[in-house]
Parts: sequence; structure tokens; C-alpha cells
Amino acid sequence: MSQKPIIGITVDSQGPGSYSKFPWYALRENYVSSVQQLGAIPLLLPHEPDHVTDYLNLVQGLIITGGNFDVDPSYYGEETKSETVQPNPKRTAFEFSLGKIALEKNIPILGICGGMQLLNVVLGGTLIQHIPDAISTEIPHEQPNPRNEVSHTVTVLEDSILHKITKASEIYVNSAHHQAIKNPGRGIVFNAHAPDGVVEGFEVPETRFCLGLQWHPEFFITPQDRAIFEAFLAAAQS
Repeated sequence: MSQKPIIGITVDSQGPGSYSKFPWYALRENYVSSVQQLGAIPLLLPHEPDHVTDYLNLVQGLIITGGNFDVDPSYYGEETKSETVQPNPKRTAFEFSLGKIALEKNIPILGICGGMQLLNVVLGGTLIQHIPDAISTEIPHEQPNPRNEVSHTVTVLEDSILHKITKASEIYVNSAHHQAIKNPGRGIVFNAHAPDGVVEGFEVPETRFCLGLQWHPEFFITPQDRAIFEAFLAAAQS
């Protein structure tokens, strides 16, 4: 095994459209650069269900990324209630299997935005399908300003693993989501919330490392974002 941890990173998949007349994969570059600049080796994971176990045998850590799509509500026993729900069947089926087996193998996992929501569903939890339909809030969870700028604060619970990592009780974060966790999955402990009560983070203490964050720390906007990646990569190397 390489001295540098290999980190599997999920990618987005889309049908023919703006980038190509044929189906394509894509990933924002800073998911990769955030791992690489801290000394790990990024490995992008195409959506091939037959290779899930092979992928996980290659990596020491897993990042399940976000994207402009939603987990189909059928995965958590609901019908689609909002016109805003945009499923990506191929990607979700692959990431669901990947997340499930990674948890079984106790591989360190970092779930970001949609990746956090996916992990909650893998563990049996449910989602708010569209925040404005469920919560009256003035918090811009789909922020109008650029994603590399902060949008609002989150409160970090002081007895949490996240607090030990960030050494902060309040963090400024960016925000790019219209869904959120409703009911937690098995073993999940909430560790952060927005001022309106929306869940912004969770951890699974019984694992080596499993952290879900509703914001995008891969932008490294704050020192806390960088500390989160450092803690994840330390767990992958242990």
C-alpha cells in the first residue's frame, strides 16, 4: 500500500447535454485539489456497480460528493412531494451501494452536501424534500453569492467529534442545497445546525470516521474547512 492514502471520490454523471452529445462524467476540480494538496492521492470513481468492491479494495478513504440532483424519495419510503426533486437514478444506485459497503468495511467516509444526504438514507434516515415547503426560514440555503464565499453560520455541538476537529462552536459556511435531513439514520449523531434548525452535520461515532457535512468544505474558505479534510485524511492513513 502506498504511504500516501488513496481517496476515492465519486463523480457526477449526466446524459447528453451541454458538455457533450454523449453521456459524460464530471467533477469540480477542488474536490481533487483539496485532497492532493494535503498529500493524498485522489481516485475518481465511475459509476460501475460491478466494481464497487474492487474500488473499495483500492482506497483508504471515500468522499461522496454533492451535485445538482436529489436522492429519489423511494429510497426512504416516500413518494415525490415536490416538483423540485431531480433524481439521478444511475448515480444514486451506484453511490448507495458504494456507501453501504464502505460502511460495512469501516472505511473512513466524508459525505459532502448531497453525499451527506445519501449517507443518511443508506443508514435508514429520511430527507426533507424541499426546505421551503417544510421550514419557514430566511437562511439562504441555496445562496445567491458565489460558492467560494460564506453564506451563514452553523452552530457546532461542543461534545461532538466535529467540535474536536474544528475547535469552534460556530463556523461560517457556504450553502448550496434545497434538501436536508429530516430523521437520522442508524448510529447517526447530529453535530451541527443552522440558525433555523436545519441539520448541517452529522457523525457516526461507532465508525473509524464517518462525517457528513451539508456545506462544501472542499473550497477551504475557513481554517475549519481545512481541518476537516486533515482529520479525514488522518483517519484514512491510520
